[in-house]
Amino acid sequence: MFNRHPVAVSCLLLAALCFVLSSCSNGKNNNEPDTSSVKFDQYYLQGQALYINHCSNCHQKNGTGLGRVYPPLDKSDFMNEHFEEAICLMRYGKTGEIIVNGNNYVQGMPGIPSLTDLEIAEIATYIFNTWDHKKGIIEVKDVSRILNSCKEK
Repeated sequence: MFNRHPVAVSCLLLAALCFVLSSCSNGKNNNEPDTSSVKFDQYYLQGQALYINHCSNCHQKNGTGLGRVYPPLDKSDFMNEHFEEAICLMRYGKTGEIIVNGNNYVQGMPGIPSLTDLEIAEIATYIFNTWDHKKGIIEVKDVSRILNSCKEK
């Protein structure tokens, strides 16, 4: 039977291969970060709790900031363009001007030196995957590297 219809057999095998490969895919665009792991969920949920406890008084629970006093984290060009500096700000804070979305903010941001590298990674995972941000998990090893480099400045 198969010897008489080699084209049909080839098509059938090709269709089966396509089905198997599509079944293995997670359905995500390759440019989208993976947010489907248990580790991501743990970082995200713990980061949300830490954010509410340490950050939401100024930046608000919804990330919109507080008028012209504290900048937004949602829809923030600063967050999109200064990832490493945002990580450093969590531990070391900042005095002086910061420009977010073309607006000047001069209220200083106190750092929270008591936060561990893991806690900063969790907060970063939360804020960089909430609102209009989709960065995926922020690994603690990357946060440690960033914090060591900004400490030296």
